[in-house]
Amino acid sequence: MSYLDNLNIWKNYKDLLPDLKKELDSMNEKELEDAFYTDLEFGTGGLRGVLGVGTNRMNIYTVRRATLGFARYLLNQPNALKRGVCISHDNRHMSRDFAVSSAKVLANLGFKVYLFEDLRPTPELSYSVRYLNAIAGIMITASHNPKEYNGYKIYDEDGCQLLPAAANLVIKEIEAITDIFSVVEADSFDNITILGKEIDEAYVKDVTTIVRNPNCKKDFKITYTPLHGTGQVFFPNVLKNLGYDVYPVMEQMTKDPNFSGVKTSNPENKEAYDESIEYAKRIGASLCLATDPDADRLGVAVLHNGEYVLLTGNQSATVLFNYIVNDMVSKGQSLKDNYLFTTVVSSMLPSLIANKHGINVETTLTGFKYIGAKAKEIEGKGHYLFGFEESYGCLIKDSVRDKDSLQACIMLCEAAAYYYEQGKDLVDVLEDIYKEYGYTIEDISNIGLKGIEGKKKIALIMDYFRNNDISLTGYDILVKEDMKLGTILDLKTKKVTKNPLETSNVIKYHLTNNTWFVLRPSGTEPKLKVYYGVSGDSKENVYQSLEDLKNQVLAIINKLI
Repeated sequence: MSYLDNLNIWKNYKDLLPDLKKELDSMNEKELEDAFYTDLEFGTGGLRGVLGVGTNRMNIYTVRRATLGFARYLLNQPNALKRGVCISHDNRHMSRDFAVSSAKVLANLGFKVYLFEDLRPTPELSYSVRYLNAIAGIMITASHNPKEYNGYKIYDEDGCQLLPAAANLVIKEIEAITDIFSVVEADSFDNITILGKEIDEAYVKDVTTIVRNPNCKKDFKITYTPLHGTGQVFFPNVLKNLGYDVYPVMEQMTKDPNFSGVKTSNPENKEAYDESIEYAKRIGASLCLATDPDADRLGVAVLHNGEYVLLTGNQSATVLFNYIVNDMVSKGQSLKDNYLFTTVVSSMLPSLIANKHGINVETTLTGFKYIGAKAKEIEGKGHYLFGFEESYGCLIKDSVRDKDSLQACIMLCEAAAYYYEQGKDLVDVLEDIYKEYGYTIEDISNIGLKGIEGKKKIALIMDYFRNNDISLTGYDILVKEDMKLGTILDLKTKKVTKNPLETSNVIKYHLTNNTWFVLRPSGTEPKLKVYYGVSGDSKENVYQSLEDLKNQVLAIINKLI
């Protein structure tokens, strides 16, 4: 079906919501083509896209269609109607509307529905699925994306986002719904249970069991911002109840869908901390914590030698994992049959720490659903110890099967307290880790390529790297992993072996000196992501090597766009 066919269906629908009709009537030809040329796709985080009218946008009709398709998939599972579906949402435009609409679509089909009373974090949604023995979960969120976006994440009965095989079945069900305006909602809340304080208390009680050293001195100040998102519901109170001196950034403790109190909703960006750091300077805080709108990611700035230093997701995960391992060693706790889970684009440092202590290491594709699936896989055979990915997400206790920034907040504050007693801050600790295991740093290039042409350019770039030999000055390319082709090519021997990871449009190059880079189209935004990892014997050398590697890789890409 062409974009004009889709467009005409929407134009001729007499009951189109007034705000969407108004937007439709105001759009030019290019905008119309982008809004209707395709259906919004499932990526690593389910549906995610710009809010607005059209098949390629997040709106009430695309959400209803997705929910009906998901429901038809669930109906193939035993007791699906009785077990029900948990639904939560963040603070974004239309989030509550999308959550209520999803609940009513399911209720109309006879599903029991558990709908949170108001915004709640993604990890709590994941926890609630297992706590209530539900068949599935839905989270309405666009995570850290800008305010123009919203999204739709789906979870299985283990509180884990669906793996590709299951997601593809859902997609088939969605695609089979050809009349997007035919989806019916229940006209009442009769089959919908509202969730609130009870599940909050159960989740917090469970999560706080990760505390390892409750008696650490906590005589330092912490600022916290939820960036207008779901962390505001109870994160500051949880930390206060654990004895920490927490100061919320009040202008960002509101359910503002425009994120008007902060420069960006993404804790990966340094400008997200501007207001927090100014506040921290005024009150003399040692840590600045920031969680993204759906509260699965944590960012942190650490006061070090009079300046606030931002830790990357890889660095904070490394510090946390090192703290947990060393604490277990000091207490004589066995590390046998423990597991660390990492991804193909994450830092090597936690793996090096794990290797030293005989901890099993499993590497997955990007997306915490793969780590959640691995946690399920080792049940009864091993102990889940830690999982992380570079994008500021980690998980310490797997009663949640997604990234959990509340767990990260708790453990990071505890680690900071522990090391402050030794006269060190977390930057000092990171430097100690580098000295023991070698300087290892990572970086990422986000190449934004929007619209139809952008999609074509991303495909062109991936095809070029997939089908051509490349060379880099100063590096030997040792191995090329292609997760789409399912191959691992040894470029010295030309031997090809099967890649054990799931199929995905990802290419990883292994270079000399434990250096690597990865190309991966984003599953949630119109961009190509290029990840880099560089190791060396000094900080100066690795930063210089990183800059050189980035310049060479980007030079190849820039010639293609």
